Amino acid sequence: MKKTITILCIILTFFLIYFLQANFFTWFNINGIMPNLYVILVLFIGLFMKRKLGMTFGVLFGLYIDIVLGKNVGISALTLGVIGMIGEILSKNFSKDSRFIVTFMVIITTILYEVSVYLLTILRTEGTLELLAFFKILMVEVLFNTLITIIIYPIIKKAGYYVENLFDDKFILTRYF
Repeated sequence: MKKTITILCIILTFFLIYFLQANFFTWFNINGIMPNLYVILVLFIGLFMKRKLGMTFGVLFGLYIDIVLGKNVGISALTLGVIGMIGEILSKNFSKDSRFIVTFMVIITTILYEVSVYLLTILRTEGTLELLAFFKILMVEVLFNTLITIIIYPIIKKAGYYVENLFDDKFILTRYF
């Protein structure tokens, strides 16, 4: 029951983030550039929930974003799924106790997400590369995501360890046979 409620809370968090992206951050942006909270959420799921849930939620959230925003369907789904999978890999190799490490993970995954979406969109639409403009957008978005991660890290850590303990399937046998 607790797992179901936790999954519903994550889905509600996604819709809250969707509302913030669509409404709140349109007022607080730099030259039209907003943070990408979807990357932070999917990385969080991948880091703490494991068991391929990061990739699953990444694909589902990405499909929803692609369909609702009318983008090329599948590009965000693919890249957010990869971010969820990377979160699972990083959770095994790095500590989540350090704010610096988690912030660095967010920086790397934000860069990976934006570069992947940009290149896949260019390949799909046969557009032209505008590297200077893209680099400027990328740096502002990385800065936004970094600041948000630094600010909400205590919440991420506390909620993350709660979810991790809830979804941990390691059972301890009291008796050996």
